[in-house]
Amino acid sequence: MAHSAGNGARCLIFVDRKNSTAVSESVVQQPQKTPPIAPYLAAHRDRLIAFRRDVHAHPELSFQEERTTGRIVEALTEAGLQPVRLRGTGAYVEIGEGELVMGLRADIDALPLAERTGLDFASLNAGVCHACGHDIHTTVMLGVALVLKDLHDAGRLRGRARVIFQPAEERMPGGAKAVIEQGVLDGVPSVLALHCEPRIDVGHIGTRIGAITSASDTVRIKLVGRGGHTSRPHLTEDLVFALSQIAIGVPAVLSRRIDVRSAVSVVWGQINAGNAPNAIPSVGTLSGTMRCLDGQAWEGAGELLDEVVAQVAAPYNVEVELEHIRGVPPVVNAPAETALIEDAARQEIGADAIELTPQSMGGEDFAWMTQMRPGAMFRLGTRTPGGEIYDLHQGNYRPDERAIDTGVRVMAAAVLRAMDQRG
Repeated sequence: MAHSAGNGARCLIFVDRKNSTAVSESVVQQPQKTPPIAPYLAAHRDRLIAFRRDVHAHPELSFQEERTTGRIVEALTEAGLQPVRLRGTGAYVEIGEGELVMGLRADIDALPLAERTGLDFASLNAGVCHACGHDIHTTVMLGVALVLKDLHDAGRLRGRARVIFQPAEERMPGGAKAVIEQGVLDGVPSVLALHCEPRIDVGHIGTRIGAITSASDTVRIKLVGRGGHTSRPHLTEDLVFALSQIAIGVPAVLSRRIDVRSAVSVVWGQINAGNAPNAIPSVGTLSGTMRCLDGQAWEGAGELLDEVVAQVAAPYNVEVELEHIRGVPPVVNAPAETALIEDAARQEIGADAIELTPQSMGGEDFAWMTQMRPGAMFRLGTRTPGGEIYDLHQGNYRPDERAIDTGVRVMAAAVLRAMDQRG
């Protein structure tokens, strides 16, 4: 099926039957206007690597990114740009003149984890590190801003782009909501983002049309009841046994009450109760996440969760307190914006460097932006070819820094192509 991409380009959307998803291929029917990004990036490469290592060594938690924000603002100002600080932390900057054609978003916060990389520039902040690649995201978007500034100075920019450095992606429901309320999407017709992917080789990217992440909520359950001696459980409300039944039973019941194609997943990360092997406690807690591939199913899963928890706990006569913290919906990639990214990648890194990426069960607050504007996120390969495959949110994550080049080139080229399409 063909969809018009505007300005003489035809965007063909192909359905991949084997993977039940879609990928896009653009057939450009006009002369190439977009200049290559690599020559402009070369002048900034050393500066960007130094910036990334500095940010990596000084990670900051959600809504505490004071130093990180300061470094971003400083680097943009030194380049002759006029960044705007957001309330609290975070910033944005506009590059170019005329029509605003694109918004670009980077997240800047770190995680409460101890770093285990052994790098010379490892975290100096105890118990905090960039284990999700946000230092790479931030550096890529700084590089995009610097390249676009050079292109503007050279008379090669035909419009304006807004680069957003957003705080607190790691805190549910995410800092995206806070910056949207401050107007960062005002006048923005569409928005793009990227995320590090340690399972894709550096120099490659992963894309898909439709949902690329999942809805994600936090679930906390507290049980209160009469404790006692383990020799007389019949005289107590056995909280430890009740917690174990909830931990097993709630995911099982939900899997039979919700369409399996929605892939609702409840996984527990913490269970706490008791201090002695022969004493049944009076208080116990259980916490984890509920994730869902489908946004519509996510909307209704909350009420069902309340019902199922109550039903599973009922036989044990315990008092149940359920805290269900709504997180984020899925990030849904629009066809046109996905095609824009892929066209840019074909130009800059080659068609064979674009992979179809599966939908992740991870949550991402960029979803709040794509609910308000058409947009797309792509996966940025960070694995050294033949090297170790890391996992995100682990203290040993070591992305290949060459991914910065890939991210800058694809993002900057996507902005230029958007400008060309708008004439």
